[in-house]
Amino acid sequence: MSEQYDVIVAGAGPAGAQCARDLATRGYDVVVLETESEDAFPTTSNKSTAGTFPSMITSFGVPDDVVMNFTDKVVLESPNNHYTRHHPGAVLEFADFKQWLVEDGREAGAEYRFDARVTGPVMENGQIAGVEYNGSEEVRAEITIDATGPSAPLAKALNVSKLERENHAIGIEYELTGVDLNHPDFGDLSDAMMLRLDHDLAPGGYSWIFHTGADEAKVGLCYIQNDSHRQNARDGFSVDDYMEYWLDRDPRFADAERKEGVQHRGSAHIQMPGDLSTDRFMAIGDTVPSIDPIWGEGIHKGMKSARAAAITVEAALDKGMTDTSAEQMSIYDRLWHRDVAPNQRRRLLMTELLYLADNDRYDRFMEDLHGMDEATMRKLNNGNPLAVANLLHFDDRALLTEFVRDKVAIDFDGFFPKPFNKRRSNASAAFEFD
Repeated sequence: MSEQYDVIVAGAGPAGAQCARDLATRGYDVVVLETESEDAFPTTSNKSTAGTFPSMITSFGVPDDVVMNFTDKVVLESPNNHYTRHHPGAVLEFADFKQWLVEDGREAGAEYRFDARVTGPVMENGQIAGVEYNGSEEVRAEITIDATGPSAPLAKALNVSKLERENHAIGIEYELTGVDLNHPDFGDLSDAMMLRLDHDLAPGGYSWIFHTGADEAKVGLCYIQNDSHRQNARDGFSVDDYMEYWLDRDPRFADAERKEGVQHRGSAHIQMPGDLSTDRFMAIGDTVPSIDPIWGEGIHKGMKSARAAAITVEAALDKGMTDTSAEQMSIYDRLWHRDVAPNQRRRLLMTELLYLADNDRYDRFMEDLHGMDEATMRKLNNGNPLAVANLLHFDDRALLTEFVRDKVAIDFDGFFPKPFNKRRSNASAAFEFD
């Protein structure tokens, strides 16, 4: 006999655990199904760089004891240049953070089942009525939420989110000791989160160094299966090969050593999503494609999507007047596009444009950044096309023409406003990251 709940959440990552935490606090009967064993949790899912900013810490009450290091600046690097912006942040111990979310949710009343691998939806009358896990066991609920990340077995079965392999991001990260964080050839990375744009190290992607305290750092890279990767990739190189290539050549790692047994791998879809919900169902967190694949702060966006899902559950199950129709569940879609990923299409287009640039353009971009004011950066991050137009060099025209032809299939003059052709601007096409 199947057990009945108000809500099933598949996946105990930040989005799933936060959603269960919110729902349990509101008094809903919620069960979370997690593939990993409780003793090992999280191991295979411990894959995030876990960089975040004060807005996330404050909004979700994250305790200081899951923070590895509080940072005070963000550094952007190109092959031969860098830019530093003073901006407070925090590097989380991701495993501790996830365990805190689980325990806090349990204290609020959420039930967790570990060693519970979701295998598919339980369907009744063409709608999802529950979840099958571990091959033959099942549990039922009024609403089911898929927070399993790119595997997304429920979302795929219900044709929600429409995840594709195109523009699929693949990443690896080590934790190192003995890192020279203030090498004279580079910007000072003490108490910093650094992002590097360099096709030699991560073609079609980026690499990073996040200071975690003393002489230690999280060091990783990610490439995206995009046109730029195909043009710049080294024959036969895997993501592991690129990582070793970087570690062997960067003098900041000359005396560095890897922490034994600490390696994180991850992947993400970088694309516009389809629908995010249907009858009795929502897809949250990494089950939805990434929003900002460079400085995405995916933890915060996953947590915000969890909160939007909890609000939708409350509207659907309010005071016993159950309405779990696709129309009612689409409240989540509207909240997601308004609060979690506003202007996502424009932001993704700008990010694709950035990846098309070559290494020389990245060096020039760092020079451009020194001339940007805070207001312009905020507009860029919000996907404002006028802000992009104002910050392009005239000789970027060939790059833009290629981008518009290949990516959006419209005429260049239809993509950016006419006045752009008559003025000279002083910065490049990319955006700042909050």
